[in-house]
Parts: sequence; structure tokens; C-alpha cells
Amino acid sequence: MTTYLIFGASRGIGAVCSRLLPVAGDVMWLVSRSLPDLSDDDGVKRHWIQADLSDVMSSTFIAQQLGAQSLDVCLYNAGIWEETAFSDTYDFTQVPLEETQRVLNVNLVSAITCTQAVLPALRRSSNAKIIFIGSNAGLENSRRPEVAYAATKFGLRGVTHALRECVRKDGIGVTCLNLGDVGGVWWENGQPQVETNNPDERLIAPNDIIVMLKAVIALSNASVVKEIDLLSMSESL
Repeated sequence: MTTYLIFGASRGIGAVCSRLLPVAGDVMWLVSRSLPDLSDDDGVKRHWIQADLSDVMSSTFIAQQLGAQSLDVCLYNAGIWEETAFSDTYDFTQVPLEETQRVLNVNLVSAITCTQAVLPALRRSSNAKIIFIGSNAGLENSRRPEVAYAATKFGLRGVTHALRECVRKDGIGVTCLNLGDVGGVWWENGQPQVETNNPDERLIAPNDIIVMLKAVIALSNASVVKEIDLLSMSESL
């Protein structure tokens, strides 16, 4: 049995991971503001922790909800961006201060504080993994103009490498998965579909993300993957 904690679990990649990562008998703790899919028709027990990760007190609340639970996998997938990000209307000089602060809090500050709060639960596992979902915006020469978003994704890589040294003695692996352009996720009969809507776009299929995550999770605590850059064929490699 594997016990997971997924941040940002109600939609997108987090929702896909909730359905496709576990097998029957596993337990998932799902953190999100809106209600995620808690069905157990696949033999997986799912628990919801309702939390707003922009709130600095959310880490304490999440740890309290876990109690004495042991965690095998902590997947920090939560991520937001500026309202006009990834559009022709993005203008750094017009981004409100409160918007910048929220992006920093959810993407970076919360990743640090929540991981710190649940570390005792991870230390109870014999082979724990911490995985941060990064972005191509956090890679060198990405040419992305979204300042706050890029700053958090660069920062997440720094968190990954520093935290790895902090938990090395515990045998906990810490990995950052930097994702490029992901194909749209859609659902049929309550299940995420694992291919892109348009294969000609050559975007990352959600199933490819699952394959990479399962490979990292399956490693023994004698090995660690530091970073994975998973880009789509549509991007400049």
C-alpha cells in the first residue's frame, strides 16, 4: 500500500494523478480549494483536505488533518499564474501587487511551508519521495516573460536541491519535474483520457507525466532523480 499527498488535486494534472497514479489498496490525501473526485470505485481510498494554499496557515491545518499518518509520496502540483499570463496582453508593469503576492505564496512559499509541515509523516515511511511539479518557465533561456510565475518555478528548483540535502539522512528522494506544454485533459465516464486532443500539436500527453512519476516513485531509497525536463516536441529543445 502506498499513501499519497497531492496538492492541487481537484483539476488538471493533479486530478489525473489522483486517478492514474494509485492502484487498489492505496490511500490518497487530496489538497485543494474545490472538491476533488473522491470516488473509490477503483479500490483507492481518497480523503479531501480543503485548503487555500495562499493562506500561510494552511500548512499547519494540513499537517493536523494528516495526524499520525505515514506518507510515501508528497506531490506538490499546486500552481497559479498572473491573470494575463501566456497571452499577448501580458504586461509586467500592469500586474497588481496582490496578484504577484498570491502567485508567490501558492507556487513557492506554500511549497516550502507545507513540505516542512508534513515532513514528520514522510519520515515515517521507509522509502518516501517528494516531487515538485515545475515548469519550462523555470529553465534557463525559456524566454517566458511572466515574471512572478517564472520566479516561482526557478525558485522551486532551488527548493528541490536544498531540501534534498536536508532530508538525505532520512533517505527521502526529492525531485523536480519540469513540464513543458501539456495537452488538454478531458474526461469520459469519470476517467481522464491520456492522449492529447490533437496529436498533431505534439503536446505532452498526460499519460507521459504519469509514466515519469511512477518511475521516480518506484526507485529505491538508494537512488534519486534530481530533475527531469519533460518537454513537448512542439517546443524548442
